Amino acid sequence: MLNYPDGTLYLPAELPQSTCYPKLLRYLEPVCARKLDVSYTTPPTDAATITRLPGLSWKHFLRDLKAGEIEQVCLLTGSDQPDVLANAVSDDASSSRPKAAEPKSVREARFAAQSWQALQDSNNPVYSLSREFEDVFPEKIPAELPAERGVRHEIDLVPGSKYCVTRQWPLPRDQAQAIDDFFEGRRKAGHVRESISPHSSPTFCVKKATGGWRIVHAFNKLNDATIPAQTPIPRKDMVLDTMSGSVIYSAIDLTDGFYQILMRESDIPLTAVSTPSGMLWEWLVMPQGLKNAPATFNRMVSHVLRPLRAFAPSYFDDIFVHSRAEDGLSAVDVHLQHLRKVFEKMRENKLYANLKTCVFCAPEIPVLGCYVSKSGVRADPEKISSICSWPTPKNQTELRQWLGLANRLHKYTKDYVGLIQPMSSLLKKDVMWNWRPEHQDAFDAVKKSLASAPVLMLPDTSRPFHVVCDASDFAIG
Repeated sequence: MLNYPDGTLYLPAELPQSTCYPKLLRYLEPVCARKLDVSYTTPPTDAATITRLPGLSWKHFLRDLKAGEIEQVCLLTGSDQPDVLANAVSDDASSSRPKAAEPKSVREARFAAQSWQALQDSNNPVYSLSREFEDVFPEKIPAELPAERGVRHEIDLVPGSKYCVTRQWPLPRDQAQAIDDFFEGRRKAGHVRESISPHSSPTFCVKKATGGWRIVHAFNKLNDATIPAQTPIPRKDMVLDTMSGSVIYSAIDLTDGFYQILMRESDIPLTAVSTPSGMLWEWLVMPQGLKNAPATFNRMVSHVLRPLRAFAPSYFDDIFVHSRAEDGLSAVDVHLQHLRKVFEKMRENKLYANLKTCVFCAPEIPVLGCYVSKSGVRADPEKISSICSWPTPKNQTELRQWLGLANRLHKYTKDYVGLIQPMSSLLKKDVMWNWRPEHQDAFDAVKKSLASAPVLMLPDTSRPFHVVCDASDFAIG
């Protein structure tokens, strides 16, 4: 953050060119955790330079934000001249502040066009079926207690844990009112009740990008005392392998999963939360912010859809339905039968989906960061573009960030570990940063390989497999 003497954050285009702004910027160096001071006589004048300024760790950013030392935040988009100035913590911030004209991704554009009318106009074969199960795609989820599905959220505390209590801090009047309105709505829905629990976690607000407030509970002490759940997460490769041989696909996005699971009765007092107005509420359904909440939701969805997992694998709040021609029926007819079974399970268990973020009867769908079709699995073009447009790293932090992106697509690059080996040596402990030609060659080689990433076939278990391996001093062959 650049905070100039008059207390205002100026965008580069707005800085008076004739004025000198001396500034001492203190930050935490990520690599060695040393506090360093950097003096800027003239502020940076372009977004590219700003984004290369030394970073601040999340821990210290949140500390300074809570202490009121950070006054304003500038959001930079993908242009050299940022056009957004967002006052993140000012009291006079409003939902009418200007927004960035960010280009929509292909996936976002597809979702923006998804609606009942769009399904009908495109002659999508799922239209009639989805209309039959219209209650599964509500504009607003019914305000009622969720169904008993055989899975409840449980909170198991570490032996010897004491009461989890954090005092509620004061909030501005508009935020306190937003919190009271939120709990009144949840009370009417039967999701919360007044509490006399000895436990208490504070409630606060986070500004939504679209305006309004998101209600958040600080379950820090409760989460620290909670035993982590060991619920296994589905492996991405196993989810993809089940789609081998299919030719038509649908992706269903479940909504508001946190409030769709009941709490274990004995654990309800642990969820007690306070409000600035002096109320203490406890949750009858699983709220957001609990340590093992994602694992519980994944366990519930897997439990409900277990009979259908041969053609409808799930991953947290995503359900991927895939089909092929069977028993004299076309692939479309089989797919509609599969979707009907999924919709019936959703209706029976009161699971709801967001129509705008679903894809139906498509030849290709996004699945866990890649795209799946009958041809196989291909990398997300947007991720490849981000990797290939990345500038040459100037330090270990930038190199580690780039490798973090590239590692996710390593399976699309032959001999990936061998290619990045020269760069990986720069990340070893006590190694001085010295970017040499061999590092640049390795950097360019990975980019070139990903730019022509192949489509990977899904395994065909009806055909023989051949395993090829070799030996290496620095990679697993």
